[in-house]
Amino acid sequence: MTADRIDAGDQSADPPPRTRGSVMRDVARLAGVSHQTVSRVLNNHPNVRPETRERVLAAMRALNYRRNSAARTLVTRRSRTLGLIAYETTLFGPASTLYGLEQAARAAGYFVSVASVRTLDRESVLDAVGRLCEQSVEGIVAIAPQSSVGTALAQAPAGLAVVGVGGGAEHVPTVCIDNSSGAAMATRHLLDLGHTTVQHIAGPADWPEARDRTDGWREALHAAGAPVPAPRLGDWSARAGYEHGRLLAADPTVTAIFCGNDQIALGALRALHEAGRRVPDEVSVVGFDDVPESGYFLPPLTTVRQDFAELGRRSLDLLIEQLESGVRTNRRVSLTPRFVARTSSGPAPAQRPSRPVRRDPECVPPD
Repeated sequence: MTADRIDAGDQSADPPPRTRGSVMRDVARLAGVSHQTVSRVLNNHPNVRPETRERVLAAMRALNYRRNSAARTLVTRRSRTLGLIAYETTLFGPASTLYGLEQAARAAGYFVSVASVRTLDRESVLDAVGRLCEQSVEGIVAIAPQSSVGTALAQAPAGLAVVGVGGGAEHVPTVCIDNSSGAAMATRHLLDLGHTTVQHIAGPADWPEARDRTDGWREALHAAGAPVPAPRLGDWSARAGYEHGRLLAADPTVTAIFCGNDQIALGALRALHEAGRRVPDEVSVVGFDDVPESGYFLPPLTTVRQDFAELGRRSLDLLIEQLESGVRTNRRVSLTPRFVARTSSGPAPAQRPSRPVRRDPECVPPD
């Protein structure tokens, strides 16, 4: 007897009357298989023939079948639901992190419940943890751009698996981007092009990612024996880049600027353009994030790319590791970003050849 034995006596050519919500036995009847085969398909059991699996899935679609997750939880003692705590913002990093986490969880067969917080204070995060626990989530992944999130997660119920994503998760299992190494890549790139030093328009001081990028910039300058100017604090916005960019554009000694993110870089590019400072002939600009539009800036932006899909996968792996072991780990996973060279950066003015070199904006196409 095979696992997907056809139950010939229980076949029907037409869907059953829709006087109630469809149940698993309705799916079995329409697909012409046993109740057990439908269960195997729902649980991704390998011992089901592909054609049988497709017939069951087609019956589920025809009946608009939705599995009874409450009943399944009672039987398996697992809800297959993960909680995600997200920060209500349009900033590219947190929004892309949320998308990467949702995609990874769904690909692994988990349902996702999202609890959003408007502020990142401890009370708001703990309230979100409580709301998710009421939904019987198996574990929680929280986007942690500030340290208060990690502090709150550390106070979650001891038996609950948690993972913090970002530089603010210092007291719990963490997956983050190595922002310091990414900033160092950007700074060394500009120094290698002959610039004597690099100015920095930073993100807000209360964001660990901003502090790490500033640290990486500063350490790269120290390692090269280059002057270390005072960083200029911003708020991740193009407006901050524009305002600081106007001041930097007025200084003829400035030839290179590393920006805390691509939005800041966008504002700086406009300020330089309005001041008549040509990019990259007179001033080189590098950003961080590689937003989808950065390859279409004028000129296309040299930047540092974060892999948010990999961030989501690794975060889920760390959470599942705890679910399977029953032990909350203290592991910290750091992912190295990738440097993306485009045409907003070039040799320092003193290093340029006497004859202008034509730069082809299509030489490094945007991804």
